[in-house]
This record gives sequence, structure tokens and C-alpha cells, in this order.
Amino acid sequence: MAGPAPSSACPAGPTSRIPAGSTRERRSVSRRSSKPRGNNFKRVAAKAPAELRKGPRGGGRDRDKIVGHVTESDWYYARELGLKLKQPDIADTAAVKAMRAEMIEILGRPSDGSPLAGRKWTQRYAARRIAWHALDHAWEIEDRTERE
Repeated sequence: MAGPAPSSACPAGPTSRIPAGSTRERRSVSRRSSKPRGNNFKRVAAKAPAELRKGPRGGGRDRDKIVGHVTESDWYYARELGLKLKQPDIADTAAVKAMRAEMIEILGRPSDGSPLAGRKWTQRYAARRIAWHALDHAWEIEDRTERE
């Protein structure tokens, strides 16, 4: 038997043990963490209609609920990075932008591969997790947008 499956909150595999200390690695982590949100999620959400196609059983969130969910999740992720911020109002774009800028700054710092802020997530795992979450919801919005 190979052993227990890794927890979804903890990174697994050899990439979690590679320090992210070089300038190239920091830039790569920063780009990976910001690109889906900045260039994809925001663009997809802006182009999508407010009401999205419902799922096969009539369920699913509309665009604004998904955008709110991603923004709220980013606040929880910021806490995993060690940021102690008041949860921004979803409509307060300046506060959301400032929170995300602080997250990007933390993810761009040199790292020895140890967990951030004494928590479970490493810098590399956090960058991948945050980017994946935004990208997954961008895909959801695209999939549920009616084609003309």
C-alpha cells in the first residue's frame, strides 16, 4: 500500500520541496498567481451576462455570486498567507485590489520552501491553489454563458 492520500490543504510531491528563492522563480510564482485572475477571470466575468445558464437540475450561481465567491475566497487565502485584513466589501474594488496586491507581494518574496506564516501552505502551493481557484471559476462562467 502506498500510504494515505495527501490532504487537499497540504502540498504533495517533489515540487513542494523546491525552494522558490531565485528571482526567476519569484517572478514565475507572481505571474502564475496573478495571471488567471488579472487576465482571465476579470475579463471573463466582465464579458459574461449577469444571469448564467442553469445546470441540468436547474441550479448554479449567477455571475455576481461567483465573483463574490472568488473575492471572499481570496480573503480566506490571504489569511493562509499570514495577512490579517478586514474582509473587504465585494463592491469596494480599491480594497479588493489592495488585498490582492498584498497577496501577490507575499507570493513574490524569496522562499525557502517552508510553510507561510507558520500555517500549512507553502508559497508554491498557495500560488497554484489561488490561481487554480480563479481559473476554475472563469471556466465555469464561460461554460455557463449562453452562446449567441
